[in-house]
Amino acid sequence: MRVHPWRDGRWKAAIATTAVACATVTATLITGSARAGTLSGTLYRDPTTQVVRWVEANPNDARTPVIRDKIASQSQAHWLSAFNPSTVTSEVSGVVNAASSANQIPVLSVYEIPNRDCGGASAGGAPDFTQYQQWISNFAQGLGGRTVIITLETDALALQTCLSGSDVAARDQAISQAVQTIKRADANAKVYLDGGHSAWNSASEQGSRLKAAGVQYADGFFTNVSNFQPLSNEAAYGRSIISYLQSQGISGKHQIIDTSRNGGSVGAQGDWCGDDNTDHRIGNYPTLNTGDQNIDGYLWIKPPGEADGCVYPAGNFVPDLAYNLASSAPNPPDSPTPTPTPTPTPTPPTGGGACTAAYQTMSSWQGGFQGQISVTAGSSAIKSWKLTFSLPSGVSINQLWNGTLTTSGSTATVTNVSWNGNLAAGASAQVGFTATGNASSLTPTCTAS
Repeated sequence: MRVHPWRDGRWKAAIATTAVACATVTATLITGSARAGTLSGTLYRDPTTQVVRWVEANPNDARTPVIRDKIASQSQAHWLSAFNPSTVTSEVSGVVNAASSANQIPVLSVYEIPNRDCGGASAGGAPDFTQYQQWISNFAQGLGGRTVIITLETDALALQTCLSGSDVAARDQAISQAVQTIKRADANAKVYLDGGHSAWNSASEQGSRLKAAGVQYADGFFTNVSNFQPLSNEAAYGRSIISYLQSQGISGKHQIIDTSRNGGSVGAQGDWCGDDNTDHRIGNYPTLNTGDQNIDGYLWIKPPGEADGCVYPAGNFVPDLAYNLASSAPNPPDSPTPTPTPTPTPTPPTGGGACTAAYQTMSSWQGGFQGQISVTAGSSAIKSWKLTFSLPSGVSINQLWNGTLTTSGSTATVTNVSWNGNLAAGASAQVGFTATGNASSLTPTCTAS
């Protein structure tokens, strides 16, 4: 289970916006027929994303056609945010091999930098830089020499408010080393560093940070993952960064723009949180055909419908968010027939059946581990569920997603959140968490109504 960023502000710098063009108030959803940039090919659509799993589990939900046709049908980045040095190689090779079999290009978002998100809603990352480099080395071993798009460490360069000067230098060195490790392992890997967005740091400031972090070894930078700036603003901002880098003797760098949430009203620009803002819309559908020589791709790095962390836990897929983003958007260019946009109506709760729970340790490290509990409805549908289990001595949960946690002594109780309690017969939901202490086998029990 992945936990993502998307929360840190980003609005506070809007009053000091860089000199970029703001010519349009709405991002137009186009793919463009002119190929530009340095990349070409078809982007990989991962069939295991949260949105795809939700669509498959909720075929009769009134929101499903819109979410299926306009979000689940599209390529999204595969996030690697769990510190799992023993399994990351196989995870990466699994995605890369699947994409290669489909003759498509995968997008991987690496989110492991120590002290990530400055301790915010997506806090975590590798315990230290030594273990970070080992994780990066294991990650790179899974690439297999294939063409892969890698966005390296969202917010790591734009957000440095919690770091001392020595901390910034250590982070810069770690990112520069990571780029070089990846490039040595896979010459076909396309690596992009954090460029923030156009209403955060100035182009010269962000360009300076990119230079310090080794952008000269990378293919370029990515912007707008943590905000919703219009495409015109981001493209102009990217040109300004490229111009700055050229003035510093660094040429040949390109931009990637996240367009997963930058459609709709510009009134949403100044708000860093997408959990409760109805002005946000999906922007350009993912494509490598940008028609702009400076831009290698319009990508959905931040998966639409996954929360920012201000209302819902960061990284949780929330159907209402996804539906709101997509409901008024045109159909994708390759959609065979127009899909009507229904008015969502609540699914009548049904229930009364039983449920079962199964635990699995996903990864472990010195002093901590990540676990997952799968909740499965029995032969009848359920409308809510509750998990109860004992925490072994020395174990404490420090972050949990896809559920609500309460603890009393050594007893932990997890109840469903609003969107994953109503399960059809045989359907499942997953709860993930990270914990301190030695990895232990848990024996959760499930009760349902």
